[in-house]
Amino acid sequence: MSRRRKGEPIDGWLCLDKPRDLGSTQAVSRARRAAGARKAGHAGTLDPLADGILPIAFGEATKTVSLLLDASKAYRFTIAWGEATATFDAEGPVTATSDVRPSPGAIAAALGGFVGEFDQIPPAFSAVRVDGVRAYDLAREGVAMELKPRRIVIHAARLVDAPSTDRAEFEIECGKGTYVRALARDLAERLGTVGHVVALRRTRVGPFGEDRATGLERFEQMCHEGRILEALLPVETALDDIPELAVTAEDAFRLTQGRSVVLLPRQVELLNARLPASRRVSARSEGRMVALCEMRAGRLNPTRVFHHS
Repeated sequence: MSRRRKGEPIDGWLCLDKPRDLGSTQAVSRARRAAGARKAGHAGTLDPLADGILPIAFGEATKTVSLLLDASKAYRFTIAWGEATATFDAEGPVTATSDVRPSPGAIAAALGGFVGEFDQIPPAFSAVRVDGVRAYDLAREGVAMELKPRRIVIHAARLVDAPSTDRAEFEIECGKGTYVRALARDLAERLGTVGHVVALRRTRVGPFGEDRATGLERFEQMCHEGRILEALLPVETALDDIPELAVTAEDAFRLTQGRSVVLLPRQVELLNARLPASRRVSARSEGRMVALCEMRAGRLNPTRVFHHS
């Protein structure tokens, strides 16, 4: 006899507003425990010292987590000038100092040079793997390492405020793999000084923004009151930029069995005008997503199927 899995079959996304001083894995554990969910995972690690948007997937939504790995993100952060730290944030010891304090005009001008695609060297204290080991584990042991540059993209960046000569506040929109702490390091260097991040907030991950966010304590309270559904977003929320196609109940059954279906010529014509380069299509039946598919040669081929509880 098979062992019964613990937890309830809860499906959907929680757009969590993660508090500071809590790791992403810890946040997922607390949310999963509060919901009594059978399965949960997160889309995009957020540093313990950072707060903000951490999308958490429950149940069938975990099948769409990988689709958010390439999603754009937005951050709001503050740099303190004059001190560099080992971790490029307020947690690490000071490694260098400078008396140079850049003017708002100089900051804005230098910041413009970081918009677009360029190579960025990740911080030593990061989740990048070096020979299968996380860089931050090696850094904590004092192991010297040389991390390879990675191609990143920053879509937009602006100086929000410079409340004092020692601090400046920023907002950026960027692609995957961008380290705000490394940006602070490189921006300070270009300005002829040193600096580190003293406040960091993620304001958006793909379609998950602050307008959809729920705080962790509030979510725990809602679960306690039996109001969890009020906090959850549909499984397909992560698929906002993927075209949808309504299919018949018969075709929906075939797709959930892992079998492809033949499309009508008018369906092919309609999708060809809307499909992204990935050729992905979200198949829906009776108002629910049944499969994520690829369209090839006039057929829908399921790549992920969903069995809603």
